[in-house]
Amino acid sequence: MIFVIEHLEPEIGKWLYIEYAHASSIVGRDKIIFTNIRDQRSLEILSNLGSVRRESFAEIFSPKEIIILDPKAPERLEPEDLLGKTAIIVGGILGDNPPRGRTYKLITSRMPEALARNIGRGQFSIDGAVYVAKLVSEGIRLENIPVRRGLRIRLNNKAEIYLPYWYPIRDGKPVVSEDLIKYLKSDEIIEDEERILRGEGET
Repeated sequence: MIFVIEHLEPEIGKWLYIEYAHASSIVGRDKIIFTNIRDQRSLEILSNLGSVRRESFAEIFSPKEIIILDPKAPERLEPEDLLGKTAIIVGGILGDNPPRGRTYKLITSRMPEALARNIGRGQFSIDGAVYVAKLVSEGIRLENIPVRRGLRIRLNNKAEIYLPYWYPIRDGKPVVSEDLIKYLKSDEIIEDEERILRGEGET
């Protein structure tokens, strides 16, 4: 099974790159493709994580080859859904709170003939969705994959960050990149947010 991340953010900021890198480490760089990568810098950045294509997933795969992961899909993903399929399509979208349904608007609606399935009604991180999809592709059913909503990251005795998304649980701990935890605790995220507010984007 190939895991395809359709890149849909304006650029590859640090947070997004960390999730992409973690997804690559979960399934292996030989099993992941980043699609819809338009600019040369992004191609070079992601080439260390897996295969990279300028084209969108819709230009590479036929509807019968794929399953799209979409929180709005009415049916849950089952191992049987993957029989005869080549790829699972995951949206390269950072989460919104509340969700805006961007996966449906930007992916599912472009290929309505393809199977679309959810992995639960909640919104998962990109790497978390890839982790769950990988387990299902190995025959594990969603009801046997523990998940929890919300992740609290303690910054100090008085402050914490709360991420209101759903996370799969492995060995009693949420599946989240240690690099993301370090980033969220660092001054770098404050600097990145200030650059965005100034309209300079991320680096």
